[in-house]
Amino acid sequence: MPLRLPGQALRLGVSHDSLALVRTSRLFGARRRPLGEVRIDGPEPESVARGLRTLFEGVDAAGWPLSVVLADELARIWQVAPPPQAASPADLEAAAAMRFTSLFGSATAGWTLAADWRADQPFLAAALPAPLLAAVVDAAHAARCPLIEVVPQFVAAMNGWRRLRRPGAWFGLVHGQVLTLAAYEGRMLAALRTAVLPPGADRAWLDNHIAREALRLGLTVPSLLQLCGTAPRSWAGEADGLACTLFEDGAAGEAGALRLACTGSAA
Repeated sequence: MPLRLPGQALRLGVSHDSLALVRTSRLFGARRRPLGEVRIDGPEPESVARGLRTLFEGVDAAGWPLSVVLADELARIWQVAPPPQAASPADLEAAAAMRFTSLFGSATAGWTLAADWRADQPFLAAALPAPLLAAVVDAAHAARCPLIEVVPQFVAAMNGWRRLRRPGAWFGLVHGQVLTLAAYEGRMLAALRTAVLPPGADRAWLDNHIAREALRLGLTVPSLLQLCGTAPRSWAGEADGLACTLFEDGAAGEAGALRLACTGSAA
């Protein structure tokens, strides 16, 4: 690859059946160049490791910072309410681990946890499979590129669009046929919700879905919904007091691991 300039980096997308490497640049506006995509047999660490060796062959990535985005189905994401009078990071970690077990039916052994760790309000937590994470770390080390972060797609989207998100607005990501929503009450994260989109989901379906989720959560229907990913363009606009804004990620026409790799890189 050419000499790296300021603002240039690499992004790796990891899905259940493919890997993709993209070069990004913030010079003269956000630009992306796909460097390669490979199919893998599945998300098992051995398969991912083989795919990464193939993907990095012929790519001189030494010195290029690397961000990795995992498909949400490969990770676990959940909301944690801090315990009353939490006094230490250990209290927050214990609360996250207990919530993980309650939601997913297993202990956190074999998972690597990360979170916003807030003692004063609910926070978002994520867990990555430790063996899969180790395969990614080893590949980055072998390619001699500094590993900046490894995050689920929804977290990458939230981080990437953070400067454009508005207080009180609900934030969502559409990937494939799944809508993941972060519901907010003011600046406070109230819940994380996931729904499968029915065929032909139109604006009426979206409005009804948001109203139902607000009712379930005991929240007021938001006045603004901010979405990214592959949300239908027909959802944009305002109807019955709910405005919906679609963030353009510049990855139109891309799919699979290529779109994953680009998540959050345009904001």
